[in-house]
Amino acid sequence: QVQLVESGGDLVQAGDSLRLSCRAFGLTFSNYAVGWFRQAPGKEREFVAALAWTGGTVYWSNSVDSVKTLFTLARDNAENTAYLQMNSLKPEDTGLYYCAASAAHLGPEDHRYEYWGRGTQVTVSS
Repeated sequence: QVQLVESGGDLVQAGDSLRLSCRAFGLTFSNYAVGWFRQAPGKEREFVAALAWTGGTVYWSNSVDSVKTLFTLARDNAENTAYLQMNSLKPEDTGLYYCAASAAHLGPEDHRYEYWGRGTQVTVSS
């Protein structure tokens, strides 16, 4: 049974940093690109970034400019884990953060991700 489990979400203050983890079970992790999405209260889920199968290429959101400079993606295929490092967090970064895995897609199309975690909550207070 395939599972993605996110962790690391927390209540923090503006300017703080967080590192989210996404641990995969039941699949060959290196065969999948990992995407990160988030959903703020009352808003639609949005794409944040995706990391390629070997970790060499990142596809960034075109609608959230700050993620390119403040967020970092990484993965450890030996540990079946991907990471989203978020720095200088802002209140608008508040949301439920999901990771997802895709065997064939590196990008923002959520319907092309086969597996999803349940999310981890990030709350940034001002």
